Amino acid sequence: MSKWNDLDLARLITEILLAVQYAEADHHLGRPFQTAYQLAIALKFRYPEVFRQIGLPVGGIGSSSKVSLAQYLAREISRSIENGTLANVEGGFLCNNHLSSLQFKDGDTIIESSMTNQGERGVSLFRMSCSTPRVCRMP
Repeated sequence: MSKWNDLDLARLITEILLAVQYAEADHHLGRPFQTAYQLAIALKFRYPEVFRQIGLPVGGIGSSSKVSLAQYLAREISRSIENGTLANVEGGFLCNNHLSSLQFKDGDTIIESSMTNQGERGVSLFRMSCSTPRVCRMP
């Protein structure tokens, strides 16, 4: 088995995506997207034991590891969307055109994305998908 399955990460990521607060629940554009970095940070704070078991740093420029939790989550979420096991999640990319940096708060630490300034590669984005925003509200 994999950590993705053993730790039930699909369910945890879905819970994180559903918990996103946004001002206009019925907005015609639907739920907001989150980057893989935001998901990694949320996982770290909401599920610290799972974060510890995964054993990867959140990531970003200057990370001590060549593999990060943000990279791992982006890859596994993308695979799960593609194979249909994460049916209510949609993904996309934030274009790198005219983008110099993205920074995220991990407690008191600032993490800078290593995915900006990478040419045509974009920053992975994910959200709960809904045919209508009203159907996909937080319970």
